[in-house]
Amino acid sequence: MIDRERLEEEIRQVAYELYVKSGCIPGRDLDNWLEAEKIVMVKYRLIGQEEESQTAEAEKEDKPKKRGRRVCKTGSATKKGKSRGKKS
Repeated sequence: MIDRERLEEEIRQVAYELYVKSGCIPGRDLDNWLEAEKIVMVKYRLIGQEEESQTAEAEKEDKPKKRGRRVCKTGSATKKGKSRGKKS
């Protein structure tokens, strides 16, 4: 059987990846956790075959193009100090 702590850590990592992949939208942590839990459980065949095929299909569609850890940027999306208005 899989160690519970390792399983929870993997779910945590997958949930974070889902968070980043979805654009770092706050307030979706429960949704991300539940989806990650389903993905990890399917990976270790801890839930039924029916859910496995649905999750595997979703993973193929949502697979990120680049691999590696991305971090959400915080702050303003506009460049500070540059004006787009008329010059005086």
